[in-house]
Amino acid sequence: MTTVFGQIWRLEPLSSEKKSMWRKEIELLLCVTDHIVELVPSWQTFPDGKKVEVMTSRQRSDLHVDLPALRKLDKMLLETLDSFCGVEFSYVDRGVLSANHDASHSPRRPIHLREEKWWLPVPRVPPGGLNENTRKQLELKRDSTNQILKAAMAINSNALSEMEIPQSYLDSLPKNGRASLGDVIYRYITSDKFSPECLLDCLDFASEHQALEIANRVEASIHIWRRRTTVSKPTNNTRPSWGIVKEMIIDADKRELLAGRSETLLLCLKQRFPGLTQTTLDVSKIQFNKDVGKSILESYSRVLESLAFNILSRIDDLLSADDFAKHSDKLSPVHPTALIVSQALHMQTTPFAATFINKKLDMSAKTQY
Repeated sequence: MTTVFGQIWRLEPLSSEKKSMWRKEIELLLCVTDHIVELVPSWQTFPDGKKVEVMTSRQRSDLHVDLPALRKLDKMLLETLDSFCGVEFSYVDRGVLSANHDASHSPRRPIHLREEKWWLPVPRVPPGGLNENTRKQLELKRDSTNQILKAAMAINSNALSEMEIPQSYLDSLPKNGRASLGDVIYRYITSDKFSPECLLDCLDFASEHQALEIANRVEASIHIWRRRTTVSKPTNNTRPSWGIVKEMIIDADKRELLAGRSETLLLCLKQRFPGLTQTTLDVSKIQFNKDVGKSILESYSRVLESLAFNILSRIDDLLSADDFAKHSDKLSPVHPTALIVSQALHMQTTPFAATFINKKLDMSAKTQY
């Protein structure tokens, strides 16, 4: 699958050779799904009119529901790429841009550069920007691709959630939630006024690695709080007092509350950074999973999710270039200034744009859980 798509560098149709290769790989991946079945009761009628309940086999329910949906999403993404033919924009390689760059270059010059993605070609639009109709079509395609991305993410998330958590992952967890989260996040989650969006605004997400690290820590805390026993059971056969039982109930409720808050924080984090790579738990589940059907659903949806995200990113790059071209007459003709403004415009749409909001967290320390 990586051989066919890899990284989508340009908004252009796939070649017939790549399409054929893609179809072959998908058929090879899905060929075993017809043999992953479950038994369901049904009625069989004999020639004499007598009805007998028998067990018949059919494709497993999760495959029966999700595979047609993934095939539909697959088709829609390929149709989206096919629609980018005869367009009024083009691309220029970064090396060609650097060699040919001149302040007196053609007005059809490339618009914006991405230092963090130096290997990507630069989109180039006509002077004055794209046609309004072309702009509207791009925005419609962006909305459609975004919906496809959400659907693929939902199927992938569901497939991962149904995989068993490996014991090796549970054994590697810290002994308490505070050790996993760190003092700042722990104090905020345990405070009375908890807001996941406000907490995310206060954290520094200067890179994808930092966002992924926080996601790993938050996800680990969920399983720590839900896994740990409330209190050690008495070693003798004496019945615990009502006070001990009451403390056990309160402690269990507290842990469930904190686990729920961590789940909410993790969900908000993934919504804010849709391009976030798989967490340590996800990788561990994929590595140790023994269910072939779930592995197929996870891998197929993951590839479509990656393809949709890449198409979405390339559309965002093109829209940013168009915005810059339409406002270039208000900027200084000096190229370094134009570059800075261009990068600033782009960073507003980058999923991992740095958030430097200095807020003092006025919170009281809580008991360790």
